[in-house]
Amino acid sequence: MSGQELLRLEGAVENIVYRNEQNGYTVLEISDGDDYITAVGIMPTVEPGDKVALTGVFTEHKNYGRQFSAQACEVCRPTETADILRYLSSGAIKGVGPATARRLVEQFGEHTLEVMENEPERVALLKGISGEKARDFSNQLKANSGIRTLMLYLGEYGISNTSAVKIFNALGTGSVERIRENPYILCQGDFGVNFERADFIAKRENLELDSEVRLRAGIAYVLRHNEGNGHTCLPREKLLKTSVDFLGVGAEQVEDCMEQMIFDRSLIADKIGEKEFLFTPQMHLSEMYIASRIKMLLSFPAGQIQGIDKAIAGLEESEGIEYAGLQKQAINAALTEGMLVLTGGPGTGKTTTLNAIIKILQSHGSKVLLAAPTGRAAQRMSQLTGEEAKTLHRLLEVSWDKHDNPVFNKNEKNQLKCDALVIDEVSMVDCGIFESVMRALPLGCRLLLVGDSDQLPSVGPGNVLGDLIDSGVLPVVRLSEIFRQAQQSMIVTNAHKIVSGQMPVLNRTDRDFFFLYKKNKAEVTELITELCRTRLPKAYGYSPFDNIQVLSPTKKGEMGTAELNRKLQARLNPPAGDKAEATIGTRTFREGDKVMQIKNNYDIRWFRENGETGEGIFNGDIGIVEKIDRRSKVLRIAFDDKTAAVSFESASDLDFAYAITVHKSQGNEFDAVIIPMFPGPPQLYYRNLLYTAVTRAKKTLILVGLPQTVEAMVNNNRQTKRYTALREFLVRNESLY
Repeated sequence: MSGQELLRLEGAVENIVYRNEQNGYTVLEISDGDDYITAVGIMPTVEPGDKVALTGVFTEHKNYGRQFSAQACEVCRPTETADILRYLSSGAIKGVGPATARRLVEQFGEHTLEVMENEPERVALLKGISGEKARDFSNQLKANSGIRTLMLYLGEYGISNTSAVKIFNALGTGSVERIRENPYILCQGDFGVNFERADFIAKRENLELDSEVRLRAGIAYVLRHNEGNGHTCLPREKLLKTSVDFLGVGAEQVEDCMEQMIFDRSLIADKIGEKEFLFTPQMHLSEMYIASRIKMLLSFPAGQIQGIDKAIAGLEESEGIEYAGLQKQAINAALTEGMLVLTGGPGTGKTTTLNAIIKILQSHGSKVLLAAPTGRAAQRMSQLTGEEAKTLHRLLEVSWDKHDNPVFNKNEKNQLKCDALVIDEVSMVDCGIFESVMRALPLGCRLLLVGDSDQLPSVGPGNVLGDLIDSGVLPVVRLSEIFRQAQQSMIVTNAHKIVSGQMPVLNRTDRDFFFLYKKNKAEVTELITELCRTRLPKAYGYSPFDNIQVLSPTKKGEMGTAELNRKLQARLNPPAGDKAEATIGTRTFREGDKVMQIKNNYDIRWFRENGETGEGIFNGDIGIVEKIDRRSKVLRIAFDDKTAAVSFESASDLDFAYAITVHKSQGNEFDAVIIPMFPGPPQLYYRNLLYTAVTRAKKTLILVGLPQTVEAMVNNNRQTKRYTALREFLVRNESLY
């Protein structure tokens, strides 16, 4: 669409063909006097009878022909009585049908809409219309007028109608006045508006650089940005320096503002060790609550299971296995303590230990629930245990409020009904979701947390697993013995070498771990595409869509996921006459593409083959585009255990998944993993990241590139530094609740 001259189209709306009520996407027919024209775009309040002025371009749809793609929409309220009657009869105002519309127009004529909006007491004089109903009509008209005004205002600053709908839903009528007073409210919610855009609006509204609203917003923005890097808080001096640099004002002004924010608790200050740290109120509450709830659960533990040794012996006999000493220690701890953290690397018997714990609990009549952070992790947990496992979001029954913020139906007032909860892949769990789990966990419920503490921490803020282990407050069993069957795997052997700082064996070709030497970037990317397209499918029967996953430490550069995805899509799913395409933002998706959701979206509806339906597709979910319906602007995507209809607007949160970053691969396992090994920045090429990447492979692991890069990553024991406070809150002696 870029490069085309924008056109202006004026006319009357004749018919609404389709509307998505959640985001306002509309397909309508407009009369320009001579003919009907189909127009599409974000037009949430347009109704039949409206006179509109649309700005956009004409496009040619291969199925539906010529249509006008509207980027902006100005609506003129109908002024003629016939148009007003048609507008009200269309159902534009809830509660007004054709009969009521006719009575209103007969009474108030061409002033009907003004009276309905501004003088509801006159409307209430009509027979059959109560004062409450008249006020509701007024509120609806004000809302319609308000959102139109807001779209026009924000459109001047390049803010989409999609974002405008979200902003109006949050701020309500009077949105424009509130934004003019403080444009920075736009970057304080999930509206898709960054601080720089809000700053630009503020300059146009003549707000000073050192205005209090700007300083407050900038400081909070720096904290929230760092939450995206995993931090739940920042040292005061670091927040001060970063905010000064970011805002471009004096340190004294920023410090004074920080003091005021601490005073009114817009910021929370807390001393950890010898340093003062600053939190957003939400993050401070989250870590404080987790710590206090854990202490309470430890004070009111689940009852001890009796006859554990006999039960273990019985399992050994029935299963034909012999548990190692640490495994027996873990089983005993899980059944005698109220909480346990079970950790260890691949091949150390975590699953065998977990299965024993579950079976003994169930044999004693305990109801055990299983959960994991992602759909794939939950699916794998089900396969390994033989029990149903849910994602944490599904376990907690996610829904959303009127502002589209996620809320969990399982909470303090409606807790989980179970005697024991087992959570796998806890290294992926951030503070927010773990807090929600703690709120839903009843006293006396046993909690078993399973994960590999050597893997990367969660994408979201916090270091939950690491802080729980480091606190020393909870019982922890670390399995370390690699069992004989696992020793046959070079993936397992080399993973343990990597995590202990030793160079992995790269010259074996008879097992499951391969190193293929290539001396330059072009050769690396060419070999990776060939491995995906022909060599691995031919040798092992692997599908590049279902079994093979390329992992990269970075998004950028020739070895990054963006470039790898471009090349892999071209080779694995090239354009074809029978494949529909859709360009959304900078990406052109086509039927057959492998994609990943990169942001939680609680609005997307999904269904399963068994008839079950629900809502919510989450960060890290991988699927295949089955169908692109350009008329309804929807992509049908088959994810692992469900199929979802994703609107073109929501598809901006999709990326290609032929290659994904190591961070995005957490919680997943793939039959075959390919990793490019070429020099990169030390902050991205380090030991734990390589270890996490290698342990994603179940059957085949291939490194492609230079052995020097492998050696550099093994030797770079850079620990991902996160500023968090959970450990501190757990070890504090004073009560936190």
